Amino acid sequence: MTIDATQNFDAAEREMWDGAAEAYAGSFARLCAHPVEGLLDAAGVRQGTHVLDVGTGTGAAALAALGRGARAVAVDADAGMVGTARRRGVDARVGVLPELPFPDGEFDALVGNFVLNHVGRPRAALAEARRVLRPAGRVAVTVWGGGRNVGMELLGRACEAAGAVAPAYLPRLDPDEDFERTADGVAGLLAGAGFGEVRCVGVGWAHRADVEEWWSGAAAGIGSMGRLVTSQAPETVVRIRREYERLAAEFTNGEGRLVLPCTALLGSAAVR
Repeated sequence: MTIDATQNFDAAEREMWDGAAEAYAGSFARLCAHPVEGLLDAAGVRQGTHVLDVGTGTGAAALAALGRGARAVAVDADAGMVGTARRRGVDARVGVLPELPFPDGEFDALVGNFVLNHVGRPRAALAEARRVLRPAGRVAVTVWGGGRNVGMELLGRACEAAGAVAPAYLPRLDPDEDFERTADGVAGLLAGAGFGEVRCVGVGWAHRADVEEWWSGAAAGIGSMGRLVTSQAPETVVRIRREYERLAAEFTNGEGRLVLPCTALLGSAAVR
């Protein structure tokens, strides 16, 4: 079961991101970029640090590392994301966890901004991160969890109000590979991969977005809510959009923008 479920999960991730770089850049990329500076701090990234950004997406963490004077390299499983990151000046290449195209002990630091949410074997992914880090090298990762994420709740409420039903074929992480989206859960993952000096903290912020911008990511099929939306019949999608616009009024400020409280977990550790 583990092999089949993991393969299905990873295959679904590749399918979801294929051709989605532009849609991601115009929707959820700003949301995911918020913890980047804290992520780099936790990994000890500074002038001269040789850092690997795993699951770089459009290159936010790698670009921030370059801004600190680090030597940044990035990988992503999706060629479209790699192309976007390269156009922004990032040394990016295709690489799929848990098999990175680098020798043992290559990097001083490794960061993964929300990448563990998108791999079928998160424990193996962290073990691979440890392999490419030098002794005393540092890792820092973010995952969604630790509290409310109102933006996703808004989309979920719209789907529920519209009568959307998740089809059985939508991928789910194998229970044997899953972990608690809590500070203890993330810390346990890092410790289990052989890291020391483990720490995990909560990160909170208010994401601001236009109503259309926030909808566009889900409409493009990005993330679990996007998969749910795009799996529906056209008439149901119309109802979801109508309910979304109605419910969005609860979170719209005087400038007509959504204000969406978000929470994430930031875990960090060092190679022992």
